[in-house]
Order: sequence, then C-alpha cells, then structure tokens
Amino acid sequence: MKSYSDNQISLLQFILIISGIQVSVPILSLPRRLAETAGTDGWISLIIGWALSEVASIAIILVMKNHPDDTLPDLILHYIGTWAGKAIALVLALYFCLLTLDGLARTVLITKSWLLPNTHVYTIMILLLVPAYTIARHGPRILGRYAQIVVLMSLWIPLMYLVTLKNAHWLHLLPILKEGWRPVFSAVQATIYPFLGMAAAFILYPFLRRKEKAVAGILISNTLTLLTYLFVTVICFIHFSPDEITEYNEPVISVLQAIEFTFIERIEVPFIAFYLFIFSLVWIPAMYLTTFCSSWLFGLQDNRSHLRSLCLIIAVGAYFFSPTFKQSNRLEAVLFNAGLGIEYLFPVCLLVYLWIHNRFQRRNSL
Repeated sequence: MKSYSDNQISLLQFILIISGIQVSVPILSLPRRLAETAGTDGWISLIIGWALSEVASIAIILVMKNHPDDTLPDLILHYIGTWAGKAIALVLALYFCLLTLDGLARTVLITKSWLLPNTHVYTIMILLLVPAYTIARHGPRILGRYAQIVVLMSLWIPLMYLVTLKNAHWLHLLPILKEGWRPVFSAVQATIYPFLGMAAAFILYPFLRRKEKAVAGILISNTLTLLTYLFVTVICFIHFSPDEITEYNEPVISVLQAIEFTFIERIEVPFIAFYLFIFSLVWIPAMYLTTFCSSWLFGLQDNRSHLRSLCLIIAVGAYFFSPTFKQSNRLEAVLFNAGLGIEYLFPVCLLVYLWIHNRFQRRNSL
C-alpha cells in the first residue's frame, strides 16, 4: 500500500483547496444564470444547491473512512478488484482533466476579451501553464499553501464590492417567492456546476493530517463557497434590475463599473487581472489530480512526467485550436452531467455498497 504521509496537508489547506476549486470561473456568470430561471429568488436556489452538496460531501467522506490511508482507486481496488480500481482511476483522471480544460479555456477567453484582445490564445495558455506546473509538481502541501496565499490576497475584494451598495435597491429582492417554488427548484440545476470540486476529497483525504475533522472540513468548504456565491449574487441582484441583470454575460464584473476613481478609468480591468489568481485555484489542483490518477493507473510513484506531458499537450492544442465561449458552454454542460454522476450519485451508491459489503462480511465472520 502506498503511503501518503510524506505530503500531508492541514485541515485549513484541505478546506481552501476544495473551496478554491469550486469558487473560480463560475462565479462570474452565476447571478445571471440564476436570474434567468428564478429571477431575484435565485439566492434561495443557491441554498438548496448547497444543501445537496453537503449531503454528497458527507457521503464522500464516509466512503473514504473505510480505508483512511487510501485514495479512492486504492479503496476500489481493495473492495472490488484491480480492474475496477483502474477503471475508477481512469474516470477520475478524465473528469479532473475536463475540470482543468474548462478552467483554462474560460480563463483564456476572459483574459483575451477583457485584457489582451490582440494576444494569441497559445501565448496566454503558455503564460498560465508555466507557473501552474511549478506549483502542481510539488503536490498537495504546496497546493494548500498556494490556496492560503491566494485567499489572504483576496480578502480585500469583498470590501470593494460593498462600495457598489451606494446604488443598491433592496426592493429588487421583494417579494420573496414572487413566482412560487417551481422557478426556484428549476434554478437548482444551475447550482450543480458551481459546487463541483468535492471529488478532490477522493484523492486528498489520505493526505489530510487530521482525518477525524474531514467531515467538518468539507462541510466548511462548501459553506465558504455558498457564502461567496450568496454575497456576489445578492450584490448583483440589488444593483441591477431583475430584467437588466440577464443582459450581462458576467454581471460580477459589470457591477464593478459602479466604482469610480479619478486615477483609473476602467476599474474592472485590474480586478480581472487579479481574478486570474482566483481562477488558478481550479486548474492547478485539477492538473495535479489528473496526473495523480493517471500515474496511479500506470503504477508510477512520481506524477511529474505526466504533468509535463499534460502541459505540453494543452499548449500544443492551444496553438492549433482556439476555444470560443459557445464551445466553453458545451464543455460546462458535459461537466455538469459528469459531475452530477461522479460527485453526487456515485458517492451515495458506493456508500450503500460498502455498507452492505461490510455488513455481510461481519455476519460471515461470526
């Protein structure tokens, strides 16, 4: 059995890595997507989506507690067999690779649209991949420290959004449930994609130093994600009118235009530049998780060769293929379906299987 004790992470790092994967690119368009389905009652859909993610998160941790020193592929190998373990490692590698590609593609599109319109896509991609490789190749401990640094650097951002409250109209939120519960429940679907990232616990759990706190940690990470999404969603809802918010692709960026300084004309531009650090919290951990699973599949102890290969493939692909927002939306749809199965349905089904398996094993041992 492979030991993961040489690269342990603290509970805070565990929380911030998972929450960082969740709070990334989806935050920019989430208020618009909620408003399109549920109007200004979309914040209620967020709470329901958070509750569902908490249930799935508890199931993930309860599954991992069956073998606390193993990752999910190790656990599946032990309970079901070698081929099942390799199959789940392949599925997770492909899933985390999709998360990586989605985060990078959306970041490149936003960077090119707002900051560097005349720069080639492959140039931007290489500029993102070089520091990503430097961080990801050192494993979970450095990923956790990087997440801590980015969060500390980002603590000033909510204060700037509070400045936009000078144009707030709180009456936009009233009446609550103006069209009933049906639009609210319909908008819950839009919250599944923003909460994806819990599956990182399948790999990070054996690296966690205090595993008895894992349930509390993953619940806190989802709650931090909820509070972040609620904050920016309510800010956008009370700043824009219910009909106006649907006209902006990224209302979280557009709302910054209400901030005025005499020494800068477009305040949203430096914000977007800083958001690149926040966006990196999805693709850098996802790159590591992808290559960890692929290396496990081939029985390798070191995943750095796979990480270099992944970076090279993405960079070369960016030279020949330039993604569009429409294609990025299609990738998000694929991730929604994959995430719903891997992060919500699969942990519950696996937990039921392990419970039945362990119960029969105890009965046969009597």
